[in-house]
Amino acid sequence: MPPTEEVAEFLRGRREQIAQRWADASLFRTVFTVSRDEAVEAGRAVVEALAAVAAAGRPEDAGAGAFAVVREQLARTADARSRAGADAALISAEVDALRPPVTDLLAAELSGAPAEHVLECTTTLTVLMGTLRLVVQDTALSAGRDVIDRQRLQLLEVTTPVIRLWDGIVAVPLIGTLDSARSQVVMETLLNAVVDQQAHFAILDITGVPTVDSLVAQHLMKTVAAARLMGAECIVSGIRPAIAQTIVHLGIDLSSVLTRASLADALAYALRQQGADIVQLASHGTAPR
Repeated sequence: MPPTEEVAEFLRGRREQIAQRWADASLFRTVFTVSRDEAVEAGRAVVEALAAVAAAGRPEDAGAGAFAVVREQLARTADARSRAGADAALISAEVDALRPPVTDLLAAELSGAPAEHVLECTTTLTVLMGTLRLVVQDTALSAGRDVIDRQRLQLLEVTTPVIRLWDGIVAVPLIGTLDSARSQVVMETLLNAVVDQQAHFAILDITGVPTVDSLVAQHLMKTVAAARLMGAECIVSGIRPAIAQTIVHLGIDLSSVLTRASLADALAYALRQQGADIVQLASHGTAPR
């Protein structure tokens, strides 16, 4: 019998024992802490997948279809490890820790077999477990990238606050560099605020934006147009001299965009448009003017 087939039979025959031992391993224990039975069930699924890969005669194939079950089963394991800050080296070590219990069982299974055959089967199992490590690490890296993407989106949302300045008036003070991704978040955040707050005026304050290129300017114009479609007048405030010069040099036409020098000016304009009287008190508490 070829070593791959014998290893496959061994894994299926000792599936329960292996799963029980793996349930206490760090890779499973850190995730399935509520129920050990879940850890055992996960171990069974992984062992069955390894057996299927071995039976196919390609223990080195990390892309084998049978590993799809492993990827699915270990997805939350890898995701949890990534969230906990586990790096690739630690995850690799945790997968390596799964090998000794299986190797010991295989050695006991083949105790009376010729040394050459034992070596072939042990080598096949070692290759198979190495392939499992690649699969788990790939799953962990994918989970890590997903976590980074989610955190990046959350950071963009946090750095794009919407402030309710007055009834029917909202503002988005922007600080830092604007790129395509953040400009899209700005548009979505502002439009959602217009709907939620039933705002008639939306102020985009770019006082804290160091530079504006043609792409960002186009995004701002699209945001203004989208706000108008939602029934709100959009005002861009805080265009500094350097940015104004850049816009002129780029030949960008902002004539259709309502602009004001500062956030205060934009708020004053919106208030007046809503019929509010703005009274400036004279110094030393004297009568209004």
